Amino acid sequence: MNAAAALALAYASGSIPAAYVAGRVVKGIDLRTVGSGNLGATNVYRTLGAKVAAVVFLFDMLKGALPAALLPAAILPAADLHTDRALWWALAFGVAAIAGHAKPVFLLWKGGGKGVATAAGIFAALAPVQLALALVVFVLVLWRTGYVSAASLTAAVVLPVALVAMRGPLSPVTIIATLVGLFVFWTHRANITRLRQGTEHRFGRSRSTEAR
Repeated sequence: MNAAAALALAYASGSIPAAYVAGRVVKGIDLRTVGSGNLGATNVYRTLGAKVAAVVFLFDMLKGALPAALLPAAILPAADLHTDRALWWALAFGVAAIAGHAKPVFLLWKGGGKGVATAAGIFAALAPVQLALALVVFVLVLWRTGYVSAASLTAAVVLPVALVAMRGPLSPVTIIATLVGLFVFWTHRANITRLRQGTEHRFGRSRSTEAR
């Protein structure tokens, strides 16, 4: 397989809209028109329940993990598989999967998710220790605040900081984690506005409950 075909495959795999499929199969709805309109696990949780959301989150993680873990071996000689060249390619395939998740070709580039779960999959494959630290922070922030968006944004900062501390600022994984973190902030810009205004939806609470 050549590199262009591998990148296209990574993008196509990232484009598989698990949340959209779940909405159609479970309730016959288009999740792009329900709740936040986002094709991510949080909107799935609010609309379809925790079990379906867990499956969608895992699937979205695998969309990032599998291209990053497997595709370098499809385009590089065995001697290069433990070098920075392979790492850069793994990251490129992961980023292609994030692009597919955000702008899925199978939905004609309309809708998509914010890329958090898919990005987590990439770093689960390439930087599991640092990702575990970011996930611990994610859970703590979510527990303390109730905001998935705040937890996601905090984890997007913690991950590159942890990578700088453990691998250095010029590691390929650190560089891409920083860029992905900036992308996460960009996709959450509406959430940031709502957090500042105090109108962001809290995880596990209905809007009617929050209004009381």
